[in-house]
Amino acid sequence: MTARVLVAAGVALWVGASLLLSGWRRVARPSLGDRLVPFSPAARRNGVRGATPAIGPTVRSGLVVAGERAARFLGVEESCALRLRRIHSPLGVTAFRTRQFAWTGAALGLGLVTAAVGAPLPLALLTLAGAPVLAFLLIEQQLAVSSSRRQQRLRQELPVIEEQLAMLLNAGYSLGATVNRLAARGHGASAEDLRVVTNRLRQGVGEVAALREWAEVARVEPLDRLVAVIAVDAGAGDLGRLVSAEARHARRELHRRTTELVERRAQQVWIPVSVATLVPGVILLAVPFLAALRLFANA
Repeated sequence: MTARVLVAAGVALWVGASLLLSGWRRVARPSLGDRLVPFSPAARRNGVRGATPAIGPTVRSGLVVAGERAARFLGVEESCALRLRRIHSPLGVTAFRTRQFAWTGAALGLGLVTAAVGAPLPLALLTLAGAPVLAFLLIEQQLAVSSSRRQQRLRQELPVIEEQLAMLLNAGYSLGATVNRLAARGHGASAEDLRVVTNRLRQGVGEVAALREWAEVARVEPLDRLVAVIAVDAGAGDLGRLVSAEARHARRELHRRTTELVERRAQQVWIPVSVATLVPGVILLAVPFLAALRLFANA
């Protein structure tokens, strides 16, 4: 039985090491097609970026499908490709899932080794069942946290971007020139996204279509409203005034969210204070109470 477990552990470690080393550029040099993928507009729309590990196409597609199904089973609704595009990751969905399953396989190998060395049965079962799931969830959680932080940064920057957009439109700039100017001189998450929008404009995509692509990737409510306003009144002369009104609305909503967050954190502060106050009080009340019980018991 021990020999079989050792063989299974060796196979799992070999598979995990192969997948990890296949993503290392010094070991597996990307092909010319993989190096040209980031410059393809169709590949950007499909969320394919960077070089993928040197494994077969069937295995790669199987890893992607298995990873998406596992993520949906764990409650993740958004696709991995969309979240990778949102955070401007250099990895494609195939490379990300391959690395994720490589760490999962390494964790499974660790569990098999733990069972092979004669660990207690509860610990062995916990390691075998929990280590791979934990490895998968940790990498998935890292991507989810990065995506959520990106959306939060964009939500905080949008009121300023909308105000600058309205100011330039009122000054006589066209919509395309305004987007180019904000992308060239801005900083932060919104400016980085606007640079992608300007690249799409240079590729011949319309202004409204490029902004809609940005909104579909970002999935932030203020940006959806802004793109809707621009799409309806793109050729209107009072577009700057409409964008300015939307900027005021976005700033009020951001202020309301910030106020709610501050109040929630202020309420959380009282939890340790209450515990620190009640515990000594209970102890002080318990001492005379126990003394009185002891007195009556002796009487």
